[in-house]
Amino acid sequence: MTTERINDFVLKIGTVNGTGSASANGMLMKALFRMGIPVTGKNMFPSNIQGLPTWYEIRANRDGYMAREARVDVMVAMNAQTYAKDLAEVAPGGFFIYDSTWPRDSQLERDDITVLGVPLARMCNEHFDKARVRILMKNIAYVGVLSALLGIDRAVLKQLLEETFASKPKLVDSNLEAINLGYEYATANFTCPLPVRAEAMGDNAGHILIDGNSAAALGCVYAGATVGAWYPITPSTSLMDGFERYCKMFRRTEDGQNNFCIIQAEDELAAAGMVLGANWMGARAFTPTSGPGISLMSEFIGFAYYAEIPSVFFNIQRVGPSTGMPTRTQQCDVTMCAYASHGDTRHPLLFPADPRECFEMAVNAFDLAERLQTPVFVLSDLDIGMNDWMIPELEWNDTWRPDRGKVLHSAELDEIQKFHRYLDTDGDGITARTLPGEDARGSYFVRGSGHNRYGGYTEDADEYQDVVDRLLVKWETGKSLVPQPVLREAPEPTRLGVIAYGSSDGAVNEALDRLAEQGVHLDYLRVKAFPFNDHVEAFLEAHDTVFVVEQNRDAQLRSLLLTETETGRRDLLVPLLHYNGMPIPSDCIIQAVTEFCAGKEVAA
Repeated sequence: MTTERINDFVLKIGTVNGTGSASANGMLMKALFRMGIPVTGKNMFPSNIQGLPTWYEIRANRDGYMAREARVDVMVAMNAQTYAKDLAEVAPGGFFIYDSTWPRDSQLERDDITVLGVPLARMCNEHFDKARVRILMKNIAYVGVLSALLGIDRAVLKQLLEETFASKPKLVDSNLEAINLGYEYATANFTCPLPVRAEAMGDNAGHILIDGNSAAALGCVYAGATVGAWYPITPSTSLMDGFERYCKMFRRTEDGQNNFCIIQAEDELAAAGMVLGANWMGARAFTPTSGPGISLMSEFIGFAYYAEIPSVFFNIQRVGPSTGMPTRTQQCDVTMCAYASHGDTRHPLLFPADPRECFEMAVNAFDLAERLQTPVFVLSDLDIGMNDWMIPELEWNDTWRPDRGKVLHSAELDEIQKFHRYLDTDGDGITARTLPGEDARGSYFVRGSGHNRYGGYTEDADEYQDVVDRLLVKWETGKSLVPQPVLREAPEPTRLGVIAYGSSDGAVNEALDRLAEQGVHLDYLRVKAFPFNDHVEAFLEAHDTVFVVEQNRDAQLRSLLLTETETGRRDLLVPLLHYNGMPIPSDCIIQAVTEFCAGKEVAA
């Protein structure tokens, strides 16, 4: 029996990669958004360009929950190769829509769902002449079918088409024709709308749809970045594409000259070297990459740590190890980035939870890198970086000014007797730097080999240890500079806690709401950065059990908490892991917490 679900459903579309379904799927999501319904989209695509199965999931939720939902209410199956899998995924009471131009295998039957056949290919063959157009319009035709079945406003669809094809108005007519074909077939043959459907509930004013890589790219522009060096790798490539797009809009002089530099290097190591060189000269420079790229960059990352050169690395995490599954998401590079390179190194990490924080933390990262004069990593992931999220409109404070840290120019050099690059004069572990070419009195030799506090070469044991011990003082200073964690207190006192970070945040918040309805209460600390500070220590101290939610196999954040805090209690931190490459749903958190509480007497 189908339960009525208004503005609370998951629509999934299975197609073949390269058949042009992205536009149709994006139009469906935008239409729901413009009807005022909170919505998010997840694209599950293969790593080849064309031919393998691909899926797009749209979750509409009136309460604003944006995490991936394990349940599928309506499946549009456009790929015969995945019919069996798609059919099995539909929740009891759900709907399975397929192209009935060709007969369906009799084995693909289920008594607990409703199967709806629509002759999409036949309709498009009868109305459109060119083969490629027929393929594309078949996708648009299922948009029309869903418009009727789910109650999606056709006027909104028409408006979206007119905006998309403003410069090619003839395409509006053909797309509208395809939408009407699907709509009219559905209304003539099925009961419309379905019990699972959309109803207008406002206009989502004050919100936008954006992916994390675009938001991070815009953040880089606002942060004052003028140099980007990179080597293409999924899923970070669109970040540099976005940076180039925004630079062409905002970083050109009045006479049309570029006031920015983007270099596609021969590999990731070269890209890292270019970023270090640009930052050493005083520019704000960055590189976007993914796990395999960080591996290749590690030599230069260690050099930047020891030579104390500011630099920003965006790691849009994907499934590893090795090349793994490049188009799936994970949070699997936490420990690698925290200690990247050889020797004793530690690096600040920032963990954005959504595209809005990608924008904000891009700015944080450049300020932090220059203040601490060290590499800073922004650890996003494929789910945040490449999927569309509904977030509040981005905000900007025009009074913001970049924090360039301790930089001595000629006027400051006039005030001191002699400049020493690695001499800490105020005890915070951060030494002053100069910019090449400004003043000869600020010159020094940049070296990755042993050096003393005066910048001179050394292999003296005491002089070497003096410098690396001072770097630890700087690390302690950094704890007060990184973004503070966010505490969500339970409505009732509890000794149960949850720690999570990044894209797990939405699933955790939804899970906590549903657990609270069952009488299970947990406090939640969302870690936004590494190094950890006193807030994290206090949270661990205040709870008997803390679930550490993360999307990797080896509980990397948990390991970092055990290594980098005073807790030392392995039994305190319970790993709650999800690492199959799909974004984490709230269900797995609810199940794990419920099972744990059922097996122990805990004060929930």
